Amino acid sequence: MEETRWLTPEQQRAWRRFAAVVTQLPSALDTQLQQDAHLTHFGYWVMAMLSEAPGRALRMTELAMLSNGSLSRLSHLVGRLEERGWVRRERTPEDGRGYVAVLTDDGYRKVVETAPGHADKVLSLVFDALTPEQVAQLDEISAIILSRIEL
Repeated sequence: MEETRWLTPEQQRAWRRFAAVVTQLPSALDTQLQQDAHLTHFGYWVMAMLSEAPGRALRMTELAMLSNGSLSRLSHLVGRLEERGWVRRERTPEDGRGYVAVLTDDGYRKVVETAPGHADKVLSLVFDALTPEQVAQLDEISAIILSRIEL
């Protein structure tokens, strides 16, 4: 019988702080985006991914992967963004079987208007308190953790 592994006191402290960041940071970003732009963080993230894509369009499956959301969640969100005129769905031009989400001109304007306030919030909550070395460490640590998570 294998013995249970436990966290050391240092690991426990680091884990609790990291878990608090994972829980509280999305909420703080969501609050800012809701107040300033009437968007959820997920909605903004999806529109930002589209704004950076060639032709401001991505297959729904690729967009789900880039936005760290399920296809079902993305589909519901895109429906709401379509109602606002910020995104439209089109059949995939290559095979006609899948769908592509396309950021409209109004959607692009919304991203451009929203980006400065969102960037300021991310800077103030995360990066302003870190040294350049800590930013590099955060990037490295995040990459290592992400590589171990199976999506």
